[in-house]
Amino acid sequence: MTDVTDAAAPDRGHGTARTSAAADDTDAQVGAGAPERVGVLGGGRMGAGIAHAFVLAGSQVVVVERDEAAADAARERVAASLATSVERGWAEPLDELEGRLSVAVDVAAFGGCGLVVEAVPEDEGLKADALARVEAVLDDRAALASNTSSISIDRLAHGLARPERFLGLHFFNPVPASALVEIVLGDATEPRLANDARAWVEAIGKAPVTVHDAPGFASSRLGVALGLEAIRMVEEGVASPGDIDTAMKLGYKHPVGPLRTTDIVGLDVRLGIAEQLHRELGPRFEPPALLRQMVAEGRLGKKSGRGFYDWTAE
Repeated sequence: MTDVTDAAAPDRGHGTARTSAAADDTDAQVGAGAPERVGVLGGGRMGAGIAHAFVLAGSQVVVVERDEAAADAARERVAASLATSVERGWAEPLDELEGRLSVAVDVAAFGGCGLVVEAVPEDEGLKADALARVEAVLDDRAALASNTSSISIDRLAHGLARPERFLGLHFFNPVPASALVEIVLGDATEPRLANDARAWVEAIGKAPVTVHDAPGFASSRLGVALGLEAIRMVEEGVASPGDIDTAMKLGYKHPVGPLRTTDIVGLDVRLGIAEQLHRELGPRFEPPALLRQMVAEGRLGKKSGRGFYDWTAE
């Protein structure tokens, strides 16, 4: 599971809005089942996973990245994930799945999408800018979503012309293996869009939970609270990371303990979310000194090879 994406920021160019006739076509895509055409802004771990999910659900998917090299890397990530699905028994041939995927370096490629999911790094300014640029090329009835794990949907909506067509779709890493998507509703989100979002999540084989905009939503707020306390326990010498995780797995039936989860998420990611929640909710989310130290040392968890566990042999 993860709380944010490491996707790269996209190209800064603007496209042009489509005609009202095209808007009718887009509106027809938005409803039960996955939209016919889906865009993903950012092709890092999370963006690639989101693209993979919608390709498997039958959507035509376009991933937009910041430059050609990043776009090629995004294509390789999604293709590798699709190949794994085929190896595990997915019915459609790999070439048919890959035929539903395209990559681009300009947000104008999102024209005609029924849904675009923003999956750029967890920085409010970056996300707000990216969302405004994407909205400028979408039809009036297209849906726009952020994969943010902790940034206020209402704040992100402030810069949008159509906040009623905006919401949060918080995916978890690794997306192909995760069963959950958190749907986050802003004050302006249309009830119809909330219903459509539940149908889209179910269409990609995942379970939706719906929450209203609040700091950390539901999953990040609870998950980070548990993770930070587990880190404090290591810091204080209460128990080893392995024993803390085993206690939560065997005693509380958690499939993965809070420290191993933190390694999978990324310690830098957890730190960023904790700092955001600390600003908004107060001292109970103050990051432990050990977390700051490990991030400063580059011990970021699975992606760097070491965190609370050694991942180099896995």
